[in-house]
Amino acid sequence: MGEAATFDYIIVGAGTAGCLLANRLSADASKRVLLIEAGPKDDYHWIHIPVGYLHCIGNPRTDWLYHTEADAGLNGRALRYPRGKTLGGCSSINGMIYMRGQARDYDLWAQQTGDARWRWEHCLPYFKRHEDHHRGADEAHGAGGEWRVERQRLHWDILDAVVQAAQEAGIPACDDFNRGNNEGVGYFEVNQQKGWRLNTAKAFLRPTCYGRPNFELWTQAHVRQLLIEPDADGALRCQGVQVWTGKEMVTAHATREVLLAAGSIGSPQVLQLSGIGPAELLRSHGITVRLDLPGVGANLQDHLQIRAVYKVHGASTLNTLSASLWGKARIALEYALRRSGPMSMAPSQLGAFTRSSPEHAWPNIEFHVQPLSLDAFGEPLHAFDAFTASVCNLNPTSRGTVQIRSPRFEDAPLIAPNYLSTPQDRKVAADSLRVARRIVAQPALARYRPEEWRPGPQFQTDEELARLAGDIATTIFHPVGTTRMGRDDDPMAVLDSQLCLRGVRALRVVDAGAMPTITSGNTNAPVLMMAEKAAQWAASEPPH
Repeated sequence: MGEAATFDYIIVGAGTAGCLLANRLSADASKRVLLIEAGPKDDYHWIHIPVGYLHCIGNPRTDWLYHTEADAGLNGRALRYPRGKTLGGCSSINGMIYMRGQARDYDLWAQQTGDARWRWEHCLPYFKRHEDHHRGADEAHGAGGEWRVERQRLHWDILDAVVQAAQEAGIPACDDFNRGNNEGVGYFEVNQQKGWRLNTAKAFLRPTCYGRPNFELWTQAHVRQLLIEPDADGALRCQGVQVWTGKEMVTAHATREVLLAAGSIGSPQVLQLSGIGPAELLRSHGITVRLDLPGVGANLQDHLQIRAVYKVHGASTLNTLSASLWGKARIALEYALRRSGPMSMAPSQLGAFTRSSPEHAWPNIEFHVQPLSLDAFGEPLHAFDAFTASVCNLNPTSRGTVQIRSPRFEDAPLIAPNYLSTPQDRKVAADSLRVARRIVAQPALARYRPEEWRPGPQFQTDEELARLAGDIATTIFHPVGTTRMGRDDDPMAVLDSQLCLRGVRALRVVDAGAMPTITSGNTNAPVLMMAEKAAQWAASEPPH
């Protein structure tokens, strides 16, 4: 086994959180920082072209290629579960949507952790710290940061009609979803830079970290386990990591902290392989129990999207525009000359946040609307013109698990989201499809003669719609909660309110797994905010 140099900080995972952590912690030239990524460098050209997500999801070069277990709530179906495996992590393959969620999400975190520093007003400055918003700085947005937020660089008449129809259905217009209340309909802002995808590797590593002599990056290096040993006083401490480089096993030591940022699927897997997790699970795989923490891998939450597809007439959509050689050439030329058009598209262009039924006190569903339709990502576009109105329950009550499959770090974990496993989630699924129908029935869309192709107008009752949701719904790629933070008296809390692992010194988990409950929207921006806080806490703490 090889022996690596000792570092002050070791960061496991060069994804959304890991890249920002590396940037902030290596800014102190007196501290040596190691960033470890299991995937390759982000030099695959499709990572950087916005529409390239179609080539990155399901591609072993950029995706872990996970699958869920067969799910009773999905009528026995298993889902493909994309997770980024490259520098930038999921920010290299995601939908690029910049979305913070609702202020109440963070106020709830403050209640769940007993720490007022998670309230919205205390989180807002950490969102702004790295932001470079196209409108400039104001009370809600930052300017000059590494993380560029831009308007989308394309236009579709059919989407404008959906905006009008949503307003006719009672959903107000919204020109900024990121001020704490995201209710309304409007166009998403995206993390792009002049028509190119901006991932966290480009934003936080390339401009500064690569030139710092105190920063080291290992790619295609897979962490086998954390090294957990007792300190002189008997308390457990994370001493470092054991890493498979592809040729040999190497040990790296951390004098200050290990920051685990492998994501809501990878981080619980690493913890369990290291002997931290539910004792019964660990023993069943012959792993020595270092710390019995039943919450590791529990509390999995995700946004399940139900893709309602409507055929239209007399409207231009990507389905037919991209079907001909001339259409493909036109798309390529527009991107080459102006970095605009369909090749600059995020997977979803238009958003709407509203209530699935009047009894909800806040917007509890989110629509992602696209001028295209297909059976699933990676499948061909349909041969007819159509738009898709995908809708997800923002506050699911279903909870799942992530558990190791074996003691081998190479084996993908068992992912069981347990979608639609509660009556509340099934009710919201049925009601959300009715909201889609109400929007599409408005006068603004009448000239396009929309026809419900999926799920189909013959399905009307709660039971029929919930069952159909199980047949057609897919993940929208927002898994969170598997290493959640919480109060000291919460037996299922894995982390304290500063993201430190309970019962182990010098170990922090910084990714979406730390969220106690899922945010009301896309999850990339909240993870960056959490990483800003974690970097500040890690830098200010004395050595362990």
